[in-house]
Amino acid sequence: MSRIGKKPIVIPTGTEVSIGSNTVTVKGKAGTLSRDIHPEVSVSVADQAVTVVPKSETRLARALWGTYASHIRNMIDGVNKPFVKKLQIEGIGFKVELSGKTLSFSLGFSHPVKIAIPEGINVLVEKNIITVSGADKEKVGQFAAILRSQKKPEPYKGKGIRYEGEVIREKQGKKVTATAA
Repeated sequence: MSRIGKKPIVIPTGTEVSIGSNTVTVKGKAGTLSRDIHPEVSVSVADQAVTVVPKSETRLARALWGTYASHIRNMIDGVNKPFVKKLQIEGIGFKVELSGKTLSFSLGFSHPVKIAIPEGINVLVEKNIITVSGADKEKVGQFAAILRSQKKPEPYKGKGIRYEGEVIREKQGKKVTATAA
């Protein structure tokens, strides 16, 4: 039994949830999100709450029950208050510039790294901090992970792109011994 799936998902005021033949659509002040529903799960809206119920007692239906409940809860949260991920760039000469819908990174390579910003994602750049925000939690997290993967923080000096608040365990490095002459 899914503990997450059993709980009804409360719909806040100003948010509209509609269910089509096999899709759930959520509209709010921050945008509109929709997701296809697997045939093993049924979703219904009643009394300003969404309920997710498995259609059968198969292992797949039980697995998808809590998953779809979490997806719908994230959709409702995202259209009311956008999800935010912050990334921090550390290192001498490492910088990022925002021009239109493209981010241009200088990360110590022989060429600048350019990344297009996907639709539905807002990016703000202030000095060495990149703020990625949007209504879809999956898109925000995926785009932040793509940005971080361009230059992961290295364990000796900590240079690279990291999530804000992420702790990188630094290694000690080589020791220099004094030679007796």
